[in-house]
Amino acid sequence: MDVVKKVSDLVVKPIEKLGYNVVSITFEKEDGNYYLRIIIDKTGGISVDDCVNVSRCVDPLLDEADLVENNYILDVCSK
Repeated sequence: MDVVKKVSDLVVKPIEKLGYNVVSITFEKEDGNYYLRIIIDKTGGISVDDCVNVSRCVDPLLDEADLVENNYILDVCSK
């Protein structure tokens, strides 16, 4: 099972419980670093605080599950 599928299975429901929609999840290498990017949306738009809230929700879940072998940067953003 690939990283994106594993991460999606873990984080989509908790993110939706916070009131956000998950637009996409990607895991890519850019400029020598791996990025786990979660793009979110909600009615009325996304603020920086929304991205922080989602990041704080999923970061401990990801750490505990330890699904990603590589070191990565978690990037929660809007579309």
